[in-house]
Amino acid sequence: MAAASEPKTGPRNTITDVAGLHVGSAEDRRLKSGVTVLTADSPFTASVAVMGGAPGTRETDLLAPDKTAPGVDALVLSGGSAFGLAAAQGVMDALAEAGRGFAVLSARVPIVPAAILFDLLNGGEKGWGKNPYPSLGRAALGAAGADVSLGSVGAGAGAQTAQVKGGLGSASLVLDSGVTVGALVAVNPMGCVTTPSGRHFHAAPFEIGAEFGGLGPDPARGLQMAPPSKKLAAMASLGNTTIGVVATDAALSKAQCHRMAIAAHDGLGRAIMPAHSPLDGDLIFGASTGAQALSDPAGELAAIGHAGAICMARAIARAIWEASPEPGDLLPTFRETLG
Repeated sequence: MAAASEPKTGPRNTITDVAGLHVGSAEDRRLKSGVTVLTADSPFTASVAVMGGAPGTRETDLLAPDKTAPGVDALVLSGGSAFGLAAAQGVMDALAEAGRGFAVLSARVPIVPAAILFDLLNGGEKGWGKNPYPSLGRAALGAAGADVSLGSVGAGAGAQTAQVKGGLGSASLVLDSGVTVGALVAVNPMGCVTTPSGRHFHAAPFEIGAEFGGLGPDPARGLQMAPPSKKLAAMASLGNTTIGVVATDAALSKAQCHRMAIAAHDGLGRAIMPAHSPLDGDLIFGASTGAQALSDPAGELAAIGHAGAICMARAIARAIWEASPEPGDLLPTFRETLG
């Protein structure tokens, strides 16, 4: 039997290792909030899987396999709760100005699904007069490129977990077939990303190299109950949600993108405990650029979904590892807790 190959990330270890994808972020440090946009050189296939009990979304009905829209122009992850859904309008307006969009006779309509997380009680200044999220969405699209900033940026700028600051994370894998899979995630859950000791990540078994510190698994054995939530004490029980994207260059249909997104939720469940609660709006978009045809779609889709789950777990831990401290924070960063 041939030995299993060593896991291999793409050159950036981010979702933009999927060729043709671009990510941009914009944030307002005063607000402690921001927006992250994933777009591509041309429209791409996308679907979505929602497993949290409190989602906030825009245009996600179009992503069902039976709906007409063949592709999307961008996907938006935003802070701001329902106010943040307006970020998609800024992205849509900028795309329209660039001549992008779904053609309807002489008209073009950019398709920009969006999802939001709740960061309204994180210590930032929220007393705005004019909704800031359309401008943040436009700025995030304008910043889109191959390099992906991680940590306290974009949609993760004001994110928090049960014990420490959240953030924006990303990771990738290159399969033996040559297919690339990547994940992008804004981590703001009710649950814990770290084990009860506070010194290890739940996602540690999936780490490649030292991409989130190389701290290894928690040596404690058996079931350990989580400590009281510092986030609950500092904010509110409803201030939650983890939203993200899993993407590949494999040629997938909308139905297959949906299945990949479902599988990626396994990674969310491995990295965050508890996940998918009634108080989280946990959502993952699935996206395909369609660059690589599959010779065995059923068998290869299983491997792609598994890779998506691994990337998602790693991306979640990387978001917390890369978070940075800022004035007015209600919770420390993970690195600050290590002393």
